[in-house]
Amino acid sequence: MGSRISVNIGEQRFDRLIEGNKFYVDKTGFIREWWENGSTVTLITRPRRFGKTLNMSMMECFFSNKYAGRSDLFEGLSVWREKKFRELQGDFPVIFMSFAGVKTGDAGEMKTAVKHVIAKVYDAYSDIMEADIFSDRNRAEFAEVSKNMDDVTAYTAMNSLCGYLKKYYGKDVIILLDEYDTPMQEAWLSGYWQEAADFFRGFFDNTFKTNPCLCRGIITGITRVSKESIFSDLNNLDVITTTSEEYAAAFGFTEEEVFRALDDAGLGAEKQEVKRWYDGFTFGICTDIYNPWSITSFIGKKGRYDAYWANTGGNGLVSSLLQCGSPEVKKTMELLLQGAGKKFYRRAG
Repeated sequence: MGSRISVNIGEQRFDRLIEGNKFYVDKTGFIREWWENGSTVTLITRPRRFGKTLNMSMMECFFSNKYAGRSDLFEGLSVWREKKFRELQGDFPVIFMSFAGVKTGDAGEMKTAVKHVIAKVYDAYSDIMEADIFSDRNRAEFAEVSKNMDDVTAYTAMNSLCGYLKKYYGKDVIILLDEYDTPMQEAWLSGYWQEAADFFRGFFDNTFKTNPCLCRGIITGITRVSKESIFSDLNNLDVITTTSEEYAAAFGFTEEEVFRALDDAGLGAEKQEVKRWYDGFTFGICTDIYNPWSITSFIGKKGRYDAYWANTGGNGLVSSLLQCGSPEVKKTMELLLQGAGKKFYRRAG
């Protein structure tokens, strides 16, 4: 068996995959569905390694004016078939952040890490402050944003940056936030949940609610943090979980996509065994959803079977829930272990 397609396992930048002519399953239908849905702020939760970061990178490449004129990234993909979407490509200022690296057992270090992420976004747009439309006061306030800024400055930093970008480009801003829940999980496990919740409540309120220059926003993560903790003031939040019908096929591979990829890779004879190993997820009304990491790894390893997905993350949150969760949580986990979840565990590789 030999692969006839080139796979870059783990690549999370959309532009690099397309430019390198690497294996890519067309998920640009997500762009169309999200835009036509019209929600101001969308929170989407999916398990790890289901293409969240790659899809967010795709959204940045499509909407960001930093990629204006990059039709080569989308030609031949489904979103490019409609003129109204071709006209949207590269048309907006876009802020793309990720909290994936904010993993620390200390509340102070967590805040510093988040502030560092915010400061890097500011650095990426520092050149706009040279324009005559900005005052010396604007430039001084812009310069205050750093990893050493106080909490209030951090809360309002994205709100302020959207104002600067709107003034410079003349358009409202799209904000993409990936892995929003990583620092919240660490806070739960390390015992500083309330301090983290207070910090992020201020950040999310200023970034996604009281932001007059926000066009739209997408937030992704593995878990749904309760609305009462950090999203209490976001009445414009459209929450999409694994049981929602919206975007059901946008994350993960459908069986049709998997079987087509196997044929292209010269592994078509393995379809039923691949189904036995890797099928087993359901999102909304879409059954037979496969984990992209497993399929990409299987093809990249030229048809070698392994529990690829199961080896990609820790179980700290599950362990904490088993130790400290309510009786209902523990009973549910016990039922899963006794057999109610056998299909899932057998096929979750």
